[in-house]
Amino acid sequence: MPSDEVRLEVAGRRIERFVSYEIGADIYVADDAFSLEVARPEITIEPGQKCELYVNGELELTGIVDRCSRRFDKNGLTYRIEGRDLMALLVDSYCEEFKSVQGKKLSELAEMLLATVPFINRKTIEYQEDVVGKLKGKKKTVDDPLVGYMDTPQKISQIEPGMTVFEVLKNYAASRGLMFWAKPDGTFVFGRPKVEGEAVYELANLLSGRGNNIIDGEEIDDISQRYSKVVVIGQQQGSDDLEDAAAVNTRAEAVDETFPFYKPYVTTDNNDAQSPALHARFIMEQQRHEGYQLMYTVQGHSQRGRNWQINELCGVRDEDLGVDEVLLVYARTFSRSKTGGTTTKLRLGKPGVVV
Repeated sequence: MPSDEVRLEVAGRRIERFVSYEIGADIYVADDAFSLEVARPEITIEPGQKCELYVNGELELTGIVDRCSRRFDKNGLTYRIEGRDLMALLVDSYCEEFKSVQGKKLSELAEMLLATVPFINRKTIEYQEDVVGKLKGKKKTVDDPLVGYMDTPQKISQIEPGMTVFEVLKNYAASRGLMFWAKPDGTFVFGRPKVEGEAVYELANLLSGRGNNIIDGEEIDDISQRYSKVVVIGQQQGSDDLEDAAAVNTRAEAVDETFPFYKPYVTTDNNDAQSPALHARFIMEQQRHEGYQLMYTVQGHSQRGRNWQINELCGVRDEDLGVDEVLLVYARTFSRSKTGGTTTKLRLGKPGVVV
């Protein structure tokens, strides 16, 4: 099989010869996008069709074709196909029923909201076992507050007009300190990114030049959207009308000891008494993630026969930027162009930032 072979499959048909392409994947982006440019395509594609993108024989994205366009110039006719993964259906779909969902568990809420969304297999949704709380011998503790919370009925009372399916499910996940993303085969996952394990990739930029495999790199450390403290305030409806109002008020905070000065952030979460503490932690770690970015470009789409994947660990030795640690690949983009050749752009961050 030729190195870095890319193919698009739609309804049993395939396109394999591309002039250029970009195929994105980011654990922090809801709807991963792709764009493919073809000269004289073998088949005709129509918007709305389900599709699968393969790189080196491995399934890398399952999605929907959003847009097709054709243009010509003195160099001939080109055909562009653009689309996003299946999570885009949830991003685009608005909730039609505004009934109460109080007391529903996450699995019940997901099944209800996804009932009319096409192409989705609700039976394959993953509720990660190390988060759900059904591990043997595990109990909820201060050190392990997520255990058991996925099965706790929520107290959000109403879905409001204007809310999308993704927004409702993402907000519920965030209130539990969790993320919501899609795997390449279209499986939806509620859980947390990888925290530990062996590094499956290696990046090197050594002054000696021996073993280097990085084309270029960039580090950004930005505190403009970070805060020293995140405060989440909530107010839940008590079961007893005579209950003291103070008994249903909740407040929790997360403190970032690495922030250089005092700068508070305050928001609300009226889900339940568990949510504020978990939500505060989630917001704090999300801010830390967005504030620090480490980006590298490498040749090709694989290393040692394995395609670059998100949610995998990578050992980085960069003597120019002073990096020597194992980091999480949270985003990657496969690209091909006439000027840039075949490359992969990687974004990395510290493992366990979202905990």
